[in-house]
Amino acid sequence: MNQETEDSTRQTGRVIDFLEVKQLFEDNEERLRLTLLAGGDGLARQIEVKHIHRPGLALAGYIDLFTFERVQVLGNTEINFLRGLSDEQRAASIGRVMEFAIPCLVITNGNDPPAELVEQANARGIPVFGSLHSTTDFTHLLGDYLDDQFAPTTTVHGSLVDVYGTGMLFTGRSGIGKSEIALDLVERGHRLVTDDIIRIDKKAEGVLIGTSPELTRHIMEVRGVGLIDVRRMFGVRGIRVQKRIEVEVHLEEWDDSFEWERIGLDYESTSYLGVDVPLLRLPIFPGKNISMIAEVIALQIHLRVYGLNPAEEMQRRMSEEMNRRKVRNYLIRDYE
Repeated sequence: MNQETEDSTRQTGRVIDFLEVKQLFEDNEERLRLTLLAGGDGLARQIEVKHIHRPGLALAGYIDLFTFERVQVLGNTEINFLRGLSDEQRAASIGRVMEFAIPCLVITNGNDPPAELVEQANARGIPVFGSLHSTTDFTHLLGDYLDDQFAPTTTVHGSLVDVYGTGMLFTGRSGIGKSEIALDLVERGHRLVTDDIIRIDKKAEGVLIGTSPELTRHIMEVRGVGLIDVRRMFGVRGIRVQKRIEVEVHLEEWDDSFEWERIGLDYESTSYLGVDVPLLRLPIFPGKNISMIAEVIALQIHLRVYGLNPAEEMQRRMSEEMNRRKVRNYLIRDYE
């Protein structure tokens, strides 16, 4: 894909700079079983990193490597440690931690916060939440949420369809027929993720997830027809909310002078948010059944996952045949 085409297809990726504690609470009050215990004046504090920290060492007095900018989680270990201190020691231990610009603290396992913690949190405006989840469950659930919120994001113009379980991203110039191909695939039993604007999130190393903006979710525009509600027209069998992007099919007009891939030994690749995605350039012209070819591409990818590659198999057969011919020709000329 040349630079001009690539720039017109995608927009620059972004990563959020911070997340307000208030938003974290509102988004997860039921899911994380959160209750605001103290520090309600500090809900506007900002979470700037996605990682979580347990401040056991900081409470014990070692603050040289205290990662205070993270969400602080106090489990049974930390709470029992504080309960075992005298009133003066407990106040000093909590005060030592509260001197830092902590975004918020969460006490898990339904533990009650020490009175000194509530007092200092209210005085300093540091939100303290309680959760009924165990520490392990809470950190997993909160970690997933923060990973999602801080995931690098970009947007792409195209259509994303789940074809036989393969997330297939169709790109190409405006009006080339991306939406029509996606609609035909849905009619053939496949599932639309989104059309026109695709949000791509990098969820993990090498994993790109495509979703649709809420406003246009499962709505398609077909030129000459107008807007189509795919969910109401085809039912839930024809839609998906999100899908991993596994291949990009770039639609281009047929050009006799262009060297189209004939064998499939060397696939191109493109990159989104630093993740390489296989790229296939598919020439189109009137009468060509692109939907059927898209199905074949999806099945081809499944074969590659299982270690089967027709192009490599053909190359192996040709190599074996050439070797057999060399041996046969040698034997034919061996008159001894």
